[in-house]
This record gives sequence, structure tokens and C-alpha cells, in this order.
Amino acid sequence: MIQGHSYERLLEISKRVNWRVEDIIGPDKPMDFSKPFLPETFARTGELDFLSPAERLKLNQIRGFGYLAMFELVERCILPAIEEHVPSRPGQDPHRTAALQNFAHEEAKHIELFVRFRKAFTDGFDVACGVIGPAEDIGAAIRGHGKLGVALFVLAIEWATQQHWLESVQDDEGLDPQIKSLLRHHWMEESQHAKLDALVFYELAEKAGPDGVMQAVEEFLRIGAFIDGGLAQQAELDLDAFERATGRRLTGGQRAQFIASQHQAQRWTFLGSALVNQGFLKALGEISPAGRARLEEVAPAFC
Repeated sequence: MIQGHSYERLLEISKRVNWRVEDIIGPDKPMDFSKPFLPETFARTGELDFLSPAERLKLNQIRGFGYLAMFELVERCILPAIEEHVPSRPGQDPHRTAALQNFAHEEAKHIELFVRFRKAFTDGFDVACGVIGPAEDIGAAIRGHGKLGVALFVLAIEWATQQHWLESVQDDEGLDPQIKSLLRHHWMEESQHAKLDALVFYELAEKAGPDGVMQAVEEFLRIGAFIDGGLAQQAELDLDAFERATGRRLTGGQRAQFIASQHQAQRWTFLGSALVNQGFLKALGEISPAGRARLEEVAPAFC
């Protein structure tokens, strides 16, 4: 047991929280394209003062599509990593395997949820929006790093989803209710996943020792740099979708400002919000104060 959590307790909570995809999305639960899909803290469309309110709404919705696509991609990356940890060794917590199996089942459900929402978006939006990929190749590149580095990455993502809901989405009454429902239900299960991730991370960190943890921190940063490159490409794809959706070709200077602003917005959404998350930093700091200090050193570039 770590910080009051155990595999048994987290499994019990997950079973109570359990929801079905059909409860959240379907023909009777349409998305409202008159409303934004992302909080402004993530979309940052207000920084682009050459856009009209209607154009900012289109960009916000394009970013919302990219947000769902990115989390689908991340879930596809996380699922094999979790499945790898399911088998337990003799002497480990007897509830460990069942808890991690349930974790993997919920991650597969989340993938289906994001797929369904992406289809609903595509059916209702003006143009097709591009996303980085293929997801299998990106996931393989991330999982090509050491197990502890990947576990640290998973832990960071899980904690970031908590912050997204609690600090940015929960009290934003202007968002599309269906997107809020998705993110609320996602948060309900991911709040348990973050604690399960911490248990797995601590197991691996104990075996790796201080030097191994610092090596994992550096691998985590390399994973972050790899993802950051993808986010730069996503900003380009979003610009293309924006111009097609609005029928407006931006000037050279406007395009440069768009890419710079939107790349930084995506860096904050998917990387910076994890790097400054106090739950994530506390979990790492309890194992490696030096590792926490290293991440706090690089975090400002992603905010």
C-alpha cells in the first residue's frame, strides 16, 4: 500500500464507478456545434486577434477534435504498456493482477469512447480534420523506451487528465455538454488509474534504484520531445483544417503566428499541464527529489 491506496481498494472503487459508452454517446446525445469544445486555457484562440468570433469557434472545435484524437492515441499507447504489467510474481499483492486487468479493460473502453466521439464530430463538422499518426507507430516509438521511463510518462498523462477536468473543464458552463460528459466520465475512471499507475511506478522504481530513476526521467524527457515534434505537426494540420472550414487563406505572418501560438497551446495541454501537476511531481519527488527538480527545470518551456 502506498499513500493510503491499495490494489484491492482501487479495484473496489473502479467497479462502483464503472460506466458504459452507450450511456454517454449515441443518436439521442448529439454534439452542439454552436458551442466550443475546449476551454480557452487549452485552445488559446483569443491570442489570434486577426480571427473573428465565428472563426475562433471553428478553431476551438478543430482543437477539440484533435484533443480527442490525441487521447485516443495515448490510450492506444498506454494499453499495451499496462497489459505488460498485469502478470504478478509470487508474493505480490493478491489483488494486483485483477486490478490491472480491470485497468486495461477500462483503457480499451476509453479508446472506443474517443473513437465514437471522433466519428460524431466528423459527421457533424464542415471538413475532415487531419491528425498525426499512425497511432501504432507513435505508440511503438514511445514504448521503445525503458519500462520505467514509459511508466513515468503514463503517470504524467493520467495526472494531467485529472487537472484538465478539475481546473479547466468542470466549471466551464459554456462548453458543449456532450464533451463535458465525455471528459467527466473519463476523469472518473482515470482518477483511479493515476493511483494504479503510481503503484506500478513505485514497484519499478524500487527495483531500478536512484540511478535508474534518473535515467527514466531522461527517457521521459525524450518521450516528451518526440511528442512535442508531433504537436508541431498537429498545429500545421489544424491550420489546414481551419482554412478549409472557414474558406479563408491566412497571410504569411498570420500563418506563422497561428502555428507558433497553437503549437504552444498544445504543448501546454499535453505536456506542460503534466509537468506542473503537483500530484505527479509529488509522486516522483517521493522517489527522486533530483528527478522532480529536473522536470521543474524544463517545465516553463511547455507552459
